[in-house]
Amino acid sequence: MVHSMTAFARQEHVAAWGSLQLELRSVNQRYLEPHFRLPEGLRDLEPGFREALRSRLARGKVECSLRFEPAGDAAGLAVSRERLAELARALGEVRQEVHDAPLPDALALLDYPGVLENRGPDPETVKAEALALFRATLDDLVTGRAREGDKLAALIRERLAGIEAQVAEVRRLMPQILERQRAQLLERLEAVKAELDPQRLEAELALLAQKADVDEELDRLATHVGEVERQLGQKGPVGRRLDFLMQELNREANTLSSKSVVASTTRCAVELKVLIEQMREQVQNIE
Repeated sequence: MVHSMTAFARQEHVAAWGSLQLELRSVNQRYLEPHFRLPEGLRDLEPGFREALRSRLARGKVECSLRFEPAGDAAGLAVSRERLAELARALGEVRQEVHDAPLPDALALLDYPGVLENRGPDPETVKAEALALFRATLDDLVTGRAREGDKLAALIRERLAGIEAQVAEVRRLMPQILERQRAQLLERLEAVKAELDPQRLEAELALLAQKADVDEELDRLATHVGEVERQLGQKGPVGRRLDFLMQELNREANTLSSKSVVASTTRCAVELKVLIEQMREQVQNIE
């Protein structure tokens, strides 16, 4: 199945401790090129995200954006009144024994273990949910790339059918082209009242036929069309192979154009180039 490199997916997870929103965007790129925008407290998730991407995607520039919004009653810091009261009693006892002992300032009190509490959610819980969210969003992205790939494959198959039609048209025209060449040569000889040895005439006609013979190019075009069709049905990444086949198709179309001796085959060669270029543009988006 053909997969496109262009897709977008977004999912959200909401819990009592807050919400996570994750977006994945992918566009065409020669290799797999991930970029991550993660909250400071979740940056250590990046290696796991990268590994998950590598296991599912082969090519494309992928942008990952993760947002974390803690719930209002689960965010920030809080002072433990019980712990602070215990500390105050202890300081009072110290002052009774050591009258000139300096009192700690507010920051020193907050730095004492247990006085300042973090009301935020358990970091490991958030990380586990973020990883699960990433995998679910990646599933959506892969599905989107597959859906887009089906459309690209359909467009390419339409162009393949057009190429086959042009190849068939050139084959149909070849006998007429050769006969027209023969008639034109005889007319030129008649116009100049020139007499040519029959063997020499046949040699000249054979040379013209050889120059105009494009059977080899037509056969290779048909072979390449078949290989493109086969690649469209393969599993896994096929974009680079298809890109190579586009180059080979274009090479044969150029040769066909250079051998053209009449306007009809020139028109067919031009149409072939247009169809191949249209396919090449679509292939650039295939994984």
